[in-house]
Amino acid sequence: MITDTHTHLYSEQFDQDRGVIMQRAFDVGVNRFFIPAIDSSYTQRMLDLEERYPEHVFLMMGLHPTSVQTNYKEELKLVREWIDKRNFYAIGEIGIDLYWDQTFLEQQQDAFRTQIQWAKEKKLPIAIHCRDAFDEIFEILEEEKGDDLRGIFHCFTGNIEQAHQAISYNMKLGIGGVVTFKNGKIDKFLNQIDLKHIVLETDSPYLAPTPYRGKRNESSYLSMIVDKLVDIYDLSFEEIAEITTQNSKEVFGI
Repeated sequence: MITDTHTHLYSEQFDQDRGVIMQRAFDVGVNRFFIPAIDSSYTQRMLDLEERYPEHVFLMMGLHPTSVQTNYKEELKLVREWIDKRNFYAIGEIGIDLYWDQTFLEQQQDAFRTQIQWAKEKKLPIAIHCRDAFDEIFEILEEEKGDDLRGIFHCFTGNIEQAHQAISYNMKLGIGGVVTFKNGKIDKFLNQIDLKHIVLETDSPYLAPTPYRGKRNESSYLSMIVDKLVDIYDLSFEEIAEITTQNSKEVFGI
């Protein structure tokens, strides 16, 4: 069994063939899908997906950093209402993104810190989104570190020092399509990171692995990520699938 720890299956990009996409994933052994939130405009889509696939789909709740705008306090209020109302498996995806726009850095920092504290209060893991913001992310994780902080550093693209630093904060590294890119770089040192710190993800519909780079990603492509890790770790496909799924169970508790 393979676990996709980060996929936006509720995305509009799957509206025409979601059932086909899910079946293709099932066919290659991907049976668990953890679904990160973006903002309130997608909440109903997430709930609909869960209702359709209750045995396979596990929801997170949170405010994505690129959705942190002038109204972010209102969005955070909705996140809080949801996590008080029902069960979620993580707070995410949350973090800091300075790639597109640095206008709301202070607001992103506030939203990230606030949601980490909620995760600790609810005894939930976090799913971290980091783009052009390792220093800013690590600064807040350093403030919040402790036995009650845990989660996944989603779409890890850093260097080996940053990998060890993320792990030191009880984070697993989310490994997906980037590990197959020629310029992705993480494949050069990943074998120095114990597999117990690794979970698999697609971030579909984004970040499709080679040879589909630039096209729509889907959860069935996770088998290509497993194949790449087979080469990196010199383990069997089954061992990679089993260990990374066990790692996901440690994070999410299911």
